[in-house]
Amino acid sequence: MSIRDNINEINKRKKEAAIRVNRDPNEILLLGVTKLHSAEEINEAIDAGITDIGENKVQELLSKYDEVKPVRWHLIGHLQTNKVKQIIDKVVMIHSVDSVHLAKEIDKRAEQKGIVMDILVQINSAMEESKFGVSSNEVKLLIKEISEKYHNIRIRGIMCIPPFFDEPEMSREYFKEAKDIFYELKQVDFNKNVSLDYLSMGMSNDFEIAVEEGSNIIRVGSSIFGLRDYR
Repeated sequence: MSIRDNINEINKRKKEAAIRVNRDPNEILLLGVTKLHSAEEINEAIDAGITDIGENKVQELLSKYDEVKPVRWHLIGHLQTNKVKQIIDKVVMIHSVDSVHLAKEIDKRAEQKGIVMDILVQINSAMEESKFGVSSNEVKLLIKEISEKYHNIRIRGIMCIPPFFDEPEMSREYFKEAKDIFYELKQVDFNKNVSLDYLSMGMSNDFEIAVEEGSNIIRVGSSIFGLRDYR
């Protein structure tokens, strides 16, 4: 199947999952994850309707940036503070904020550029050592501290990365927990620079479960572009 065919199939499955739980599929963003895929492949996806793409690494994003057609770039992988200045004016959202230290640098660089950077706070639901993110218990305090200290940042929601399971249904409990946290946070009277619009969860193997549990950003890579070449 072509990239276009894959995108059409994912959109079909996304729509079916949304309808099962009485949701509007148009409110769920399909974010194309382009790690280790070429600018040519990304452009093919853009031609097929992808409006937003996510890169995991700053250097890879920069290497493709000028070759890719107009699109909304997102940084979805772990971000080191010394790399923030390189992408602060190139992405529309940073999905992986998990510390005040990183938020401070994002705020500083955004202020220098005269912009307000949208971010998501990353939750490590199972507290896996191999993954970044704050615990479920820490997210409220982190959002509160960032929103009170920094004014060139707008906190738009949370990102959840559950453990990987061969059986997608096993992810459901983690998505449920993230959804509960998300709606609890929406009841908190944070500063005005917190809007909590986005619950980002679900990838190629489990995005339908994530949609059923309330995700409105699904991050899909291999199901669009095929398996990655890690050579």
